[in-house]
Order: sequence, then C-alpha cells, then structure tokens
Amino acid sequence: MKKAVVLYSGGLDSTTCVAIARSEGYEVYALSFSYGQRHHVELEKAKTFAPLLGVKRHLIVDIDLRAIGGSALTSDLAVPKDRDLDAPGEEQIPVTYVPARNTIFLSYALAWAEVLDSFDLFIGVNALDYSGYPDCRPEFIEAYQAMANLATQAAVEQRGRYAIHTPLLQLTKAQIIQRGAALGVDYRLTHSCYDPAADGRACGRCDSCQLRLKGFREAGLSDPVDYVRNEGA
Repeated sequence: MKKAVVLYSGGLDSTTCVAIARSEGYEVYALSFSYGQRHHVELEKAKTFAPLLGVKRHLIVDIDLRAIGGSALTSDLAVPKDRDLDAPGEEQIPVTYVPARNTIFLSYALAWAEVLDSFDLFIGVNALDYSGYPDCRPEFIEAYQAMANLATQAAVEQRGRYAIHTPLLQLTKAQIIQRGAALGVDYRLTHSCYDPAADGRACGRCDSCQLRLKGFREAGLSDPVDYVRNEGA
C-alpha cells in the first residue's frame, strides 16, 4: 500500500481530502498543526476524527505563528463577519490569510514524506469557493511541486518524484460536500469556523462559515454542526 502524507486540519476540506486519499488506496499519514490559531477547537476535532478515518498515524506539530502575526487567526485582529463574498471589491485577500501558511505546512509534509519514503502529498486547497488566499492557487501548487523535486535527497537520487495531490482544487464547496458524503464522511466531527464561541460552536458569520453553509445549501444537505446563529444552518 502506497503511503501519503495528508495535511489535515480537522476542517471540512481536509477531512474530505483524507477520505479521498483512503478511497484511492493510500495508507494515510495525517499531519496537523497547532500554530497558535484562535480556532484551536479544530485540532480537537482532528484528534477525535483521525482514528475513525482510518489513518495510519496522526502527527500534530507545534509551531507558534503568533510570534509572526499578520493574521486575524493568529493575533487579536478582528475576524471579518457578515461579508458579502459575491460583492464587488470583496475579492481582495482578507485579514484571515495567514502569511505563508501553506508553504510552511507543505514543508513539514514534504520532510515527513521523505522520512516515510512516500512521494505523495495531499492538500485540500480549493480555487473556486474560497477566500482568495494566494497559497490556494494551482500556480502555487505547481511551483511547490517543482521545488520539492529539486530540494530533497530522495528526488535528487531519483528514488521517486514528488506529487502534490489537490483533489478539491476545481470543485465547488457543494461538490466537495457531496464527494465526502458519498465516501461516508461524518461532517459533524469537522470544524470550519474562524471565530468560534467559547463552547466551540461556529459563529455562522465569518467567511469560512458562510462558505460552508452555502455549500451545504447548494448540495441539498443540512449542515450537522451547531451554530451560534442558526439562520441557514
């Protein structure tokens, strides 16, 4: 069985990504990060859900990106709420972007893959229903994959070629949810909210909640998680 390192936050997209990798016959090594994110509850979901997804090993790495800051997810900056994501002028990169996050995460995934003698990395980036983050674009993934095959001993010694799999890249949020549902993903054990309440309930108002709720509506399904504000849930 081939090994794959899958970036796994405990959110909707990454959980679906784990399920897809498993369905394609990979032995999954799930990699999560405690990076000082305000929505740390996602890691609790990841810890609970990883064994149920059948991952071979779940590794959580500690990185304190609060020391760098620059994002509402790693500082005291306010998380934007109730934005009209379809309105003109809303296409700019929001303050919830974490500087170089996917570059950092993929670097750890690449290092672990090299140790595991794996050449397959999965990441749940999406270029359709997303918040406009630059490190979710196909150009970024292509460039990173090229770099991975230049910067590692395994590739230089021609033991294999690294491939970064992005099965969600060109799917709408609704299509992602439908794909996961078809694979038996229980979305009750996922977390997407950027600014959850103290009890862990999703706010229903941040960009991530809005995209998730929209996806469930368009998929013709009900979102099973609890929201502080229940309209549309």
